[in-house]
Amino acid sequence: MSKLATNKTLNSADAICRESGARLTDKRKRTLTVLLDAPAPMSAYELKDEYENRYKETLTAMSAYRMLNFLVDEMLAHKLHSVNKYTVCEHINCSHAHELPQFLICDTCQSVSEAGIKKDTLKKLKADVSETGFALNNQQLELHGICHSCQPAQ
Repeated sequence: MSKLATNKTLNSADAICRESGARLTDKRKRTLTVLLDAPAPMSAYELKDEYENRYKETLTAMSAYRMLNFLVDEMLAHKLHSVNKYTVCEHINCSHAHELPQFLICDTCQSVSEAGIKKDTLKKLKADVSETGFALNNQQLELHGICHSCQPAQ
């Protein structure tokens, strides 16, 4: 991500936090910057190592988890449960309402794309699940496959 794009995203993230009454501290901004610059989702330990390497500042694993949880709570990042990694929300700079995200995870290069689930699709899915007597705790969908770049030429 270019420096200009990173700064725009950090400014948007700061505004989102101010609007919710939260504070995007310098460490949180640095954490978000590491995620923004990452070519693929990162685990807390990968983030910790990259943070320390980039900023020459010690970061405990507990602090990394706290900052990542803050970013998730503020909807600036998402936790990908199936791979136990974190990725930046692709919609930080958007001002419109967002649909429930589903994540398309490439099993070859680990890239992630975020796509919204249409409300009628989600409503149908919830109804189908409810008919089984199952109660959903989390509606996040993570779909694994092969991205366009990693697919063999046909």
